[in-house]
Amino acid sequence: MANPNVLNPHPLEFDRFLYASVGEDQNGYAVTVLSTLARLGLDPWHETAELVTLGHDGARARLETLLARFRDVPALENHHGRIARDLSQLLPEGPTSGALQRAASTVADGRQRESRAIWAVLAIIFVLFQIFTSGGSGSGE
Repeated sequence: MANPNVLNPHPLEFDRFLYASVGEDQNGYAVTVLSTLARLGLDPWHETAELVTLGHDGARARLETLLARFRDVPALENHHGRIARDLSQLLPEGPTSGALQRAASTVADGRQRESRAIWAVLAIIFVLFQIFTSGGSGSGE
C-alpha cells in the first residue's frame, strides 16, 4: 500500500499550529504561522520542530521574538506576547517523538540537497558556456 504521506511529507501534528492565524495583514488577508515563518526566511516545519523541543516556556519566548520581528500584521505590534502565548498552546504536547524530529529534519535536508543540485547544474552550464564561447576564437586566425 502506498505511503499516505507522499503528498504531504510534513508531520500532521504541526498542522494545527502552522495553519493558525496570527492576524490580518494591511490588505485584510489572514496570515498564518506558516506564512509568517516563511516570510521571516525560516523553514516553517524545521522551526516548529525546534519550538517543540524548547518546551512550552521556551517556545513562547522564541515565538514572541519572532512575532516582534514580523511587520506585515499591524496587530502584532502591540499584542505579539499574547498571540505568542496563544500560539504556543497549539504546539504538540509532551516530548517530541523521533518521527516528528526526523520528519522536520528531512524537510530541511531535502531542500538543502535540492539547492546543491541546482547550483551544481548551474555551474556545469556556466563551464560549458565558457568552453563554447572561448573555443570559437582561437587558432584559426
